[in-house]
Amino acid sequence: MIKRTTIIEIVTVLNIILFLYTGIAKIMDYSVFKEQLADSPILSWAAKPIAIFLPIVEFAIVLMLAIPRWRLKGLYASFGIMTLFTAYIIAMFIVAPEMPCSCGGIIELLSWKQHIVFNSAFIILNMGAIIFLKKEKKEQQKGWNKEIKYVIS
Repeated sequence: MIKRTTIIEIVTVLNIILFLYTGIAKIMDYSVFKEQLADSPILSWAAKPIAIFLPIVEFAIVLMLAIPRWRLKGLYASFGIMTLFTAYIIAMFIVAPEMPCSCGGIIELLSWKQHIVFNSAFIILNMGAIIFLKKEKKEQQKGWNKEIKYVIS
């Protein structure tokens, strides 16, 4: 049987790969990324700040996930941003189903429906990892809080 810690580590590594990859892809094709955001009927008004800010946020999430002490916050941040991305994708699917994705790299080859499935899988994985990590931390705290009785003979 797979341990909770193994699942947490797998989800963490998957998130690190995802956010590192998409952040680098956005920076490497920055002008294309910014243009695609500017063409978005939803985000065109904030294309430039989003184009600058989003890769930074993705790299910050990678950093939080990589540092065990910050991992829970990183999983929450990953959960939050994936939820926002999914809401955006659903809105884009409704408003402009023919618009290209501005995610970067191979991921932008996904259709809007495939994106929703992909993001939903990450949302579910993050939710599970958050629950498991909170249980792990609770169990560790119980271990530290146990009263130790010493008998001196």
